[in-house]
Amino acid sequence: MKDLKEIFEERRSVNFFDKNKDLDEETLKKIIDLAVLTPSAFNLQPWEIIAVKSKEAKEKLYDVALKQPKILEAPVTLIMIGDKNGYKEDNPAWWYMKDVGMPDDKIQGSIDFAKNVLYNTDLKANNFAVRNTSFLCMSIMYAAKYYGVDSHAMIGFEEDKLKEAFGIPEDKVVVLLISLGYFDESKTLYPRLKRNGYEKIVKVV
Repeated sequence: MKDLKEIFEERRSVNFFDKNKDLDEETLKKIIDLAVLTPSAFNLQPWEIIAVKSKEAKEKLYDVALKQPKILEAPVTLIMIGDKNGYKEDNPAWWYMKDVGMPDDKIQGSIDFAKNVLYNTDLKANNFAVRNTSFLCMSIMYAAKYYGVDSHAMIGFEEDKLKEAFGIPEDKVVVLLISLGYFDESKTLYPRLKRNGYEKIVKVV
């Protein structure tokens, strides 16, 4: 177990995965079940994941993701999918609010506000899917590090071809790919690059 500061400091984007070291199903499940504690708008959780593990599926993903070797080397790569319709009334997560005592009329008011104001254009709906799923993406990478698993996130893919290859409908958006596994210790990572901190990025008004 590591404290949160250690996890932030030690997590790296790993380019080289040990092809001979598998990621067992139970550890993957623990990573996902911890990561879903991440926040989302109205707790709607507008995301899905395809876990690419088989040789055939890896090769299919490799072909539509700019032939990045880590997809073939890592034991699993997650296709992180956002649902552009996840704010609509048929999402059962709206009604989880009843479990904490919110009355039906308040829930319906939130549904109507989301539909008519917050996400009432295609762009807003797309942003809703991407922004919320991005929360989950980063949480997965930190949760993975907690369990001793390395990760690498990728935006290098041909989305139309990826959707076709994996049967992902047009009302969904592919947000990221995340390879998970264990660093190939025969390789060397570059030192962590400099980050811009508080003094450079914060403007107090």
